[in-house]
Amino acid sequence: MEQIQKTIDVRCPLRAVYDQWTRFEDFPEFMSGVMEVRQIDDTHVHCHAEIGGVDSELDAEIVEHVPNEFIAWRSVSGIPSAGIVQFEPLGPQLTRVQLVIAYEPMGTDDDARDEFEALNDRVQDTVEDFKWFIESRDGTTAERPRTDVSSGDSNAGAVAGDWPYRSDVKKE
Repeated sequence: MEQIQKTIDVRCPLRAVYDQWTRFEDFPEFMSGVMEVRQIDDTHVHCHAEIGGVDSELDAEIVEHVPNEFIAWRSVSGIPSAGIVQFEPLGPQLTRVQLVIAYEPMGTDDDARDEFEALNDRVQDTVEDFKWFIESRDGTTAERPRTDVSSGDSNAGAVAGDWPYRSDVKKE
């Protein structure tokens, strides 16, 4: 299992940053290659994206969630992957966002290395584009109400195999 971790500080209050991240339908506005995200219910989303030049569909399940702290998910169809996004207040107008993606590499060692580098760049772009997206709105979110996200199954134990949610994620 490969793991990519990116952290960025956003000049917006914690609640605004968390609220914007949980507006899954807005992901195409700041995630390169993501064409559509639909929230199916409190714990499931469907994503249509271009991944490695290939049109892909992915269903994900939110497996653990603490409002204003973190959201952990895993794929239930499509490319085997999992992740967690954590939110840490650094001040009244500053929030640290840490995004960790775990996935199972496909193909040969050379292909896996190229895949890792491409995904690493995409995850870096995602956190930078999210920062720009929310800061350009001065921390305000869209007028429509945010869709609820349930707390998921806090006893789920692991995301994508044996990758633990929080013990593997190091604070920077």
